[in-house]
Amino acid sequence: MDKLKVLMVDDESRMRKLVRDFLTRKGYEVVEAENGEQAIDIFCSDNTIDLIILDVMMPKMDGWEVCKEIRRYSKVPIIMLTAKSAESDELLGFELGIDEYISKPFSPKILVARIEAILRRTVQHNEEEILSAGGIELNKSAHMVKIDGESVDLSYKEFELLTYFMENQGIALSREKILNHVWNYDYFGDARTIDTHVKKLRSKLGSKGDLIKTIWGMGYKFEAGREE
Repeated sequence: MDKLKVLMVDDESRMRKLVRDFLTRKGYEVVEAENGEQAIDIFCSDNTIDLIILDVMMPKMDGWEVCKEIRRYSKVPIIMLTAKSAESDELLGFELGIDEYISKPFSPKILVARIEAILRRTVQHNEEEILSAGGIELNKSAHMVKIDGESVDLSYKEFELLTYFMENQGIALSREKILNHVWNYDYFGDARTIDTHVKKLRSKLGSKGDLIKTIWGMGYKFEAGREE
């Protein structure tokens, strides 16, 4: 089994070394970033990172900003490290979508215990996060789609649309239903936007685009059929 990869983000090299040495001994692979901007660059170029340990107070881009940016497109687990232990900070962290909050100074053993608990939950959850049908594999947490093992680049809405289709295989979905579930409160317009997105999605899926069937006068249905 591949080593689990942790991104350690802290502007103090001493703190990064402490965490890296301890986690490496425990069998983790550790990647380091010394500020928020570097963390974003590393995370965006490496889709194999399983968890982020993030310091709050950093130059260039603080931990809150990094968390906000990452949460725009990923649900990767985040543990926030901080010298502050104010309740308002903790509440802000949880509102931004962090998974765990640890105040400095902390015991490395406690950090590892928290990491292991989060990753156990994540691995369990991720089994439900992967949809597979007709040669299409969709990973909800990583926001990735593969067709016969090859990655497909979808926009955010195309990804949401395909997810909704795959979660409702074999069910005829009206345009109104699709608008409510995929566009919910973001969109006020007519249903033609769905047809436009479906057309683009079919095109990007290549031959697998035929799995999205048009139900004339109503909407669409995703039908993978039986795999031999």
